[in-house]
This record gives sequence, structure tokens and C-alpha cells, in this order.
Amino acid sequence: MGMRCLKYSTGSTKTEIPASFVNENAEYEPVRDKSGLRKQHKNVLFETTPYHEAHSWIHLTEKYQRSMYGKFGASSEINPQICFGLKSDYAKTNKLQSITQPDTIQQMLEKVRVTKAAKLDAINEREEAIAKKLEKLEQWKADLKAKVAKREAEAAAAIQRKERLIEEVRRHFGFKVDTRDDRFKEMLEQKEREDKRKQKEAKRKVKEEKMMAKLVKQSV
Repeated sequence: MGMRCLKYSTGSTKTEIPASFVNENAEYEPVRDKSGLRKQHKNVLFETTPYHEAHSWIHLTEKYQRSMYGKFGASSEINPQICFGLKSDYAKTNKLQSITQPDTIQQMLEKVRVTKAAKLDAINEREEAIAKKLEKLEQWKADLKAKVAKREAEAAAAIQRKERLIEEVRRHFGFKVDTRDDRFKEMLEQKEREDKRKQKEAKRKVKEEKMMAKLVKQSV
């Protein structure tokens, strides 16, 4: 029965190396390090602090120790307070900031808000001014067209008046007279003076009528 059990068990289990007992008289060979790396390099390879003791003045600097603590943390056996500045340094920094940056964050934000609001107001004022100028531009165009039309009408009226005076002079002589004739020129100048006097008188009457209408309106 025992042989049968051994037979079936040997096929399913692995062969184990027989345990050896310690021989106090035997000489053991130490395991050799064949990498050729220095201890600090192996420490870096295994992600531990390269040096547990200072081997150079650089290892005593704040910059080096801060970098070691930042990389290896508590395993670096470095006091974490090295990562903070000195109180005297903070006092100097605060004094410098009080001179260069006297405002608080809230005050700075308020100044930024006021500046932005002022710029926005300036933009709005400029846009309103441009809009008003555009409105005036249309009015200026209309006024210019009216002035041009008035001058054209006055020019046309002057031509018609000139032709009318010439025709009156011709009717005065009762026969066809050359316009270059001195008699024709003299009579035409006389007609022009009379016409100007009539125009002046008509303008004066219109002005008086406007003045009277204004006085009547004020007295009511």
C-alpha cells in the first residue's frame, strides 16, 4: 500500500533539492559583486540615497539636501524643514514685497476691474461719438445737396433774368439790335440796375414781414 501511494505521488510532485546542514568546519565563498559600480551608483540604481554621509561640501548645501528629500522623501534621513526658508529670509521678502507690491490681491483685482471698466467706457464713448458723427455726416450730405441745388437754381434764375432783360431791351428799341452795340449795352446796364433795386426791395419786404411775424408771436 505504501509503495502504491509513493508510485502515484512521485508523478505529480516536483523533486526537491535535499537540505544541507551547516558545516562549521567548511569555508564559504562570499558572493561577488561583478557589476563594477560604486556604492553610491548602486544606491541610485536601487533608488536610495547615494550618500548616507557627506563626502563633499556640496552634500551640505541646502540645494542638494532639498533635492535629495524631494526625490527620496523620508528615506533620505534629511530633516524636511530644510525645504522651507529661514524666518529672516521671509522677513526680507515681506519687506521687499511691501515696497514693490504694497497692494493686496483684493486691491490688485479691484484696480484691474476699474481699469477694464474705464477702457470699456472709453470704447463705448468712442462708438457713440462715431455714431453721432455718422448721423451728422448724413445731415451734412443733405445740407450740401441743398446748397448745391440752391446755387444751381440761383444760377438758372440769373440766366433767365439776363435773357429776360435782353429781351426787354430789344423790345425797347423796337428793332433788332446787336448786343455789342453801345446803346444796347447802356440800356442793358440800366435794366440790370433797376432789376437789382427791385430784388433788394423785395428782400427788404420779406425781412420786414418776418420781423413783424416774430414780434407778433412774442407778444401773444
